[in-house]
Amino acid sequence: MYNGGKIITGLIIFVLLISAPFLLNVGQANELPEISLDTPAINQLSEKQCVESVEFMRSQHPQLLNDWRDQVVREGESIYVSSSGERYEMSLDNNCLQCHSNQSQFCDACHTYTSVELYCWDCHGGGIAK
Repeated sequence: MYNGGKIITGLIIFVLLISAPFLLNVGQANELPEISLDTPAINQLSEKQCVESVEFMRSQHPQLLNDWRDQVVREGESIYVSSSGERYEMSLDNNCLQCHSNQSQFCDACHTYTSVELYCWDCHGGGIAK
């Protein structure tokens, strides 16, 4: 019963340690990265259209790339038919990276911001020129 001071001190220290990350970041701006679509291949396009809509690609590109990988490697399929009916080769190297050739400005900007580690380059030759 005489340990009340120690218990309260311990609880205060515990609460401070748990809340420290939140308290240290109060008032700091969390700015979204600027994505650069300024590549020679994209600039040459008359209509700047990816395999799917911008909204779809922002939210679903990891799943799309995983599906492509599985279909190409496990099922031997190589053609993707988009929601608009267009046909594309399911290839990171021969499709995506033709337009999105600036890895540091395009891939790394968002993936660093969201703390997502890319493992694409484990199979695709170590990445693209930065």
